[in-house]
Amino acid sequence: MVSFELTDDHRLLEQSIREWAGREVAPRIHDLDRAHRFDPGIVPQMASLGLLGISVPAEYGGAGMDYIALGLACEELEYVDTSLRVILSVHTALNSLTLLAWGTEDQKQRYLVPQAQGTRLASYGLTEPSAGSDARGIQTVAIRRGDRYVLTGEKMWISLADVADQFLVFAWTDLEKKKQRDPTGISAFIVERAYKGFSSGTLTEKWGILAGNTGFFKMDDVEVPRENLVGREGEGFKIAMFALDQGRYTVAAGATGLIRACRDASVAYAGTRKAFGVEIGSHQLVKEMIAQMESDYEAARLLWLRAGWLKNLGRRNTKETGLAKWFATVASERAASDAVQVHGANGYSDEYPVGRFYRNCKGAVIYEGTREIHKIMQADYLLGYRTDRPARCTLPAWTRETP
Repeated sequence: MVSFELTDDHRLLEQSIREWAGREVAPRIHDLDRAHRFDPGIVPQMASLGLLGISVPAEYGGAGMDYIALGLACEELEYVDTSLRVILSVHTALNSLTLLAWGTEDQKQRYLVPQAQGTRLASYGLTEPSAGSDARGIQTVAIRRGDRYVLTGEKMWISLADVADQFLVFAWTDLEKKKQRDPTGISAFIVERAYKGFSSGTLTEKWGILAGNTGFFKMDDVEVPRENLVGREGEGFKIAMFALDQGRYTVAAGATGLIRACRDASVAYAGTRKAFGVEIGSHQLVKEMIAQMESDYEAARLLWLRAGWLKNLGRRNTKETGLAKWFATVASERAASDAVQVHGANGYSDEYPVGRFYRNCKGAVIYEGTREIHKIMQADYLLGYRTDRPARCTLPAWTRETP
C-alpha cells in the first residue's frame, strides 16, 4: 500500500535538520562559499544529529531509520547548500550502505560502525583523471602479494578527498582483463588514509560547491590487507554500480531540495521587487518561471520518494533511481537558471543566494552518471537493450527496529 504521509519520525527529522542548518550553517554559508572553505566542524554536528548513520541499523552504530529518511535529510541539507548533502552522499550512501550490503562482519565492525557513529569519515574512489562515465577506463591496479594487495593509481574529483579517513577504492586485479576492458577484472578495497604511500590534495579551481572539499588522492604502492577486499575478486564493478544506485538516490533528493530553495527565493523576491510600478510577481512570465519550479519540485519529490519506497521494500530500483536522478538534476539546473533570471541583475551577484544555487546545481548534472548517460539508460530499458540482473548482495530491506 502506497501512502504519501510522512511518519512522525520523518517530520521530526525534517524539523531537526531545518533548525540546525538554519541556526548553524545558513548564516555562514555565504562566507564559506566565497572563501572556498570547507568547515570540518560541520561533520561532528551532523554526526550528533545521527545523520552520518541515518539508515544504518542500530546494531552497526546507526540511527536505524528508513531510506525515505535518508532522502528527506538530503533534501533538507541541499536546501541550505549542496556541500552539506554531498557529505551524506559519499559517506553514507556510496560508502556505508555499500559496506552494509557487501562487507564482511569484520569490515562492518572495523569500518561501518565508526562511520555510522560519525567518528570516522568515509568517501568513494572510482573516478580518475581519464575515467569518468567510462568506469572501465580506470588505470588503478591492485597487485596481489601474499596476504596483501599493492595499489597504485590516482583518483580525481573525489568528494572529501582531503579530509576523509577511509575510502572505498576500485582497481584492476586482473591485468589481462584490464587489457580487454572486461569489468570482471575490477575489485573493491577499503583504503585508509593512514596507509603508507597514500597522499591527497584539494582542487581549488572548482566552479561550484565551493564550501565542500573536492580533490584527488594518489596511491604509490599502498599495501592493503587482504581482509580489506570488499566482496570477492572481480566483483568491483558490480559493487561500484550498486553504490551508485544509493548515491544517485541521494543526489536526486538533494537536487529536489535545491529546486525548492530556488522556488522559495524567487517567490520571496518576486513579492517585494517592483518594476513598472508593480511587484514583478504580477508579471505573467515571472509567474511562468515560478510555476515551473513548483511543478518540477513536486514531480522530482515523487520520483525520489518512489525510489526510496522500493528501497524500503528491498526491491531493485536502478531504473527508478536513475530516472529520479536524471529528472531532478536537470530540473534543478532549470530552476536555478530561472531563479537568477527572476532576480535580474541581483541574481548575477553573490548578494543573493541564487547565484550560488546556479553554480552548485551544475555538478549534479555531471557526476554519478551524466544526464546523457541517464537518458540513454532509460531508453535502453524501454527498448529492451538493458535489463537488471540479480546481484549476489542487495541493499537490505528496511525493518522497523524496536527498543
